[in-house]
Amino acid sequence: MIKGPRKFRFLFLLGALAAGLIFSGRAIAGESNGTRGTGDMGILIERATGAIQVFETSGQKRLFRISGLGDLSHASAVFSRDGRYAYVFGRDGGLTKIDILAGRIVKRVIQGGNSIGGAISQDGSLVAVSNYKPGGVRIFDSGTLDLVADIPATYGPDGKRSKTVGLVDAPGQRFVFSLYDADEIWIADMTRPDTPKITKFKDIGELPYDALITGDGRHYIAGLFGEDGMAMLDLWNPDKGVKRIMDGYGRGEKKLPVYKMPHLEGWAKAGELIFLPAVGRHEVLAVDPRTWKEVGRIPVHGQPIFAVARPDGRQVWVNFAHPLNDTVQVIDVPSMKIVHEFKPGKAVLHLEFTPRGEQVWISVRDADRVDVYDTRTFKRLSTMDADKPSGIFLTARANRIGL
Repeated sequence: MIKGPRKFRFLFLLGALAAGLIFSGRAIAGESNGTRGTGDMGILIERATGAIQVFETSGQKRLFRISGLGDLSHASAVFSRDGRYAYVFGRDGGLTKIDILAGRIVKRVIQGGNSIGGAISQDGSLVAVSNYKPGGVRIFDSGTLDLVADIPATYGPDGKRSKTVGLVDAPGQRFVFSLYDADEIWIADMTRPDTPKITKFKDIGELPYDALITGDGRHYIAGLFGEDGMAMLDLWNPDKGVKRIMDGYGRGEKKLPVYKMPHLEGWAKAGELIFLPAVGRHEVLAVDPRTWKEVGRIPVHGQPIFAVARPDGRQVWVNFAHPLNDTVQVIDVPSMKIVHEFKPGKAVLHLEFTPRGEQVWISVRDADRVDVYDTRTFKRLSTMDADKPSGIFLTARANRIGL
């Protein structure tokens, strides 16, 4: 039996411990009810309504719907370093910053007349927008959306402006993009945002229409619409200039009408190979990145738009252009053969894997829904209603170069 002052000290400590447990329980309960991370979150574009949905992959459910984003007919998005803010690039020149935890628009600016995507800098401080009209790239402070730099894509003796395409972020606080009308690639070094340093590479090939950057940030590759082949710039050795790769991969063969340009940002690095959608062909090209030479072609259902690698690199999932856009095919990388085909519905526009690859989210525009599939069994796990969905973007992109 405890007596005297020791008894009071014991009772005090016991009470304090109980209070601490109660407080701790409330804190934990509050955390589960009101505080969350962003690691399993993403957004999907509702292209016809100027809205996005914010969702989580763990529960496969919608969290918010946010409207008032303008023309999202060719919209894309990037994320802040912490994954809290999404920057949505609209076709009407709108740049919108969204707080995905609060489900609200933080700020929206109309920075151009016709935009075609954007990128966020290596340190997360700058957001760049690629414009068709006026041709060029504009760069903004990611916190305030104040204009930091305006880079007009002028070329030729009369100073015409070119459409800019294939804008990506690169290591060294750089942005890289192509000039569609001028057949050029530019590097913008933003180490000093008030005075961008521009390096230009001319005569890189006819009509660069889109581009990708490899996951290590070393190689920038532009697809060429005006000729068969691609243009590759080694960002570790830019002084060596632009090199032509895959030259003439379709030359001498009957060309097909191009219903929709493939998105090179949907390229796939799987195993030791890179898989690229072939322009105007019913093929996916396999390329060895050590030599940048074609090592194989995989016949597919239609003209591929996205060739997306499952995160473990074992499979590449492919969707297609109109009129064969109701189908998804799965390529087994070791055998380079189609191992699964299914038809989610008309107008499959985008595929996005969760970071570890157990799920793939697929937008089916004409069915007004997004489907979630188990990538091991190919079983559909759930469906979420959406008004003409297109692009799907997960916050895991915040930690990857070029996305």
